[in-house]
Amino acid sequence: MPNVRPVFMGPRLRRLRRDLGLTQANMATDLDISASYVALLERNQRPLTADMLLRLARTYKIDMSDLAGDSAAEYTGRLQTVLKDPMFSDIDLPPLETEDVATSYPGVTEALLRLYSAYKEEQLALADRGAESRGGADRGADAPDPVAEARRFLAARRNSFPGLDNAAERLAQTVSGRAGVIGHLRARHHLGVRRLPSEVMVGSTRRLDRHRDEILLDDSLDAASQTFQLALQLIYLEMSDEIDAVLREGSFATQSGERLTRRALASYAAAALIMPYSAFARAVEARRYDVEALARQFGASFEQTAHRLTTLQKPGQERVPFFFIRVDPAGNVSKRLDGAGFPFARHGGACPLWSIHNVFRTPRQIVTQWLELPDGQRFFSIARTVTAGGGAYGAQRVERAIALGCAAEHAGQLIYTQDQPDFSAVAATPIGVTCRLCHRTNCTARSAPLIGRQVLPDDYRRASAPFGFSDS
Repeated sequence: MPNVRPVFMGPRLRRLRRDLGLTQANMATDLDISASYVALLERNQRPLTADMLLRLARTYKIDMSDLAGDSAAEYTGRLQTVLKDPMFSDIDLPPLETEDVATSYPGVTEALLRLYSAYKEEQLALADRGAESRGGADRGADAPDPVAEARRFLAARRNSFPGLDNAAERLAQTVSGRAGVIGHLRARHHLGVRRLPSEVMVGSTRRLDRHRDEILLDDSLDAASQTFQLALQLIYLEMSDEIDAVLREGSFATQSGERLTRRALASYAAAALIMPYSAFARAVEARRYDVEALARQFGASFEQTAHRLTTLQKPGQERVPFFFIRVDPAGNVSKRLDGAGFPFARHGGACPLWSIHNVFRTPRQIVTQWLELPDGQRFFSIARTVTAGGGAYGAQRVERAIALGCAAEHAGQLIYTQDQPDFSAVAATPIGVTCRLCHRTNCTARSAPLIGRQVLPDDYRRASAPFGFSDS
């Protein structure tokens, strides 16, 4: 007969009792057991039997999955991910011990996870301040940067928020039973949807009109953008509490930084509503991460789908970790997300040898490229242009380029590398993080001297590279 591991749920039982406003004596009376036995259960000195689970469910009219659900598995996965950090490499941390901590002490586990996230944010903030001082930023080093605050918050959590994914997936199931988002908005919130010309919207793409109980959309938006804006409005209506709970884990120096982060989390949840985690995770494997095919399957845009691919790191259901960057023709970075360990420059643009800067010559065509950093790390990336705006004659269009990439060891899972035996990491393009930190001194594309190296005079010799450097 197989060994059945006893189930200990003391902290969750204690939380349930407190949520119900009961003392141990009250609960003991309700369950027809002694108060001392309730105390033993809450201290994990006795296992919670199947009979006791049934009593709890019948007595307090709760779903057993609410008490004995998969939150322990999620906590275990998150804790194991954190404990893979190199700072813990010299500590023996058996998986069974990690699971015991996450299962038996969810409060302690949550505290450790929050502490680690705060540590990562401070690490990134220190890197930002160091980059500013080395680069000689014009503004004061102590001046808060709202965009950097938002980026640090997302980067410290690898742009993965399982709680939002779970809530959005439940909402997606409800929405699908009501003929989609529009039907759900009408049934649940008594809101209609109306599309109006751009001149009537006066600079807005979406507006909630409480006076007429309507959501107004700019009729120049394409189908994917309209779907996303409706999903985003629904998220603000139904998932604000979940978003605010995630937001409380961060520390913000500016109100703008907090608002930008809240907007990013709402967009994350809207994408999770359109592309629910479980269904999307299955689809990416079936389609071998074909961004265009996935976009059509879920009615999303190329950029929305690429963005969603960076979020697939739910503990226990991880897929290929990706990084994402978006730039304009001038090289300005307007979005940067990392789930693959790519060392983005904290300030300034990306390497000009990266294909993301060249795809403006071939609009809407996917360009693949192997990349090799100075330290030998190799990545595979795809780049393509995307268009925002337009939708009518004379309407302003904004062309940007996006790149989506992963570490070399995962590239074989992508459709973009199949049937190309000669296309491998051996032919990687040598790039740098940014010119001031790149040690490839002979690069002819260099735009700035390397920090820490003296530039040689060119009185008698001019190197083929823009700058010649001394050996020390």
